[in-house]
Amino acid sequence: MSIIKKIILTLPIILVSWCNQLSAEEIKKIGKYKDWEAMVITEATGKVCFAQSSPILQAPKSNKRDAKLFIAFRPAEKIINEVSVTGGYEFNNNNSVTAASGKNKFKFDIKEQGFAWIADNKVEFRMISRMKKGSRIMITGYNQKGSQTIDHYSLLGFTKAYNATKKACS
Repeated sequence: MSIIKKIILTLPIILVSWCNQLSAEEIKKIGKYKDWEAMVITEATGKVCFAQSSPILQAPKSNKRDAKLFIAFRPAEKIINEVSVTGGYEFNNNNSVTAASGKNKFKFDIKEQGFAWIADNKVEFRMISRMKKGSRIMITGYNQKGSQTIDHYSLLGFTKAYNATKKACS
């Protein structure tokens, strides 16, 4: 496995772990933009900036999960526009994790430790471009038992959160 793939696989996991472990003083909230928020974490290795959102609707309704959609920037590692998602559970390796907005569909190639990423920077860029134009995006995933989940994310405020995040790490 290449070093870039290792970085892609491990850094988002570390980022979310940090978010869960750090106090509010260590995570600087840049702003709240409707259904999205922008944040910065400053570490010894540099800044990590990310926009995040939680689903506005989850199916099945009876299965409450801590799902989130992220766009991250890590200038020290030369990582920009990194799209990642967690369904709040470990994804099933036999099924795809996908995002759909309008007629556009995007597949997450890498699944590990409850997160999924898109491996191709061009696909990430296309997805972000679509998110800027859309009003909603749906993430479909499958848990270890093979049960499907669908998380609906509002894209209201996405462009402002994305721009604030990008500016904070430029």
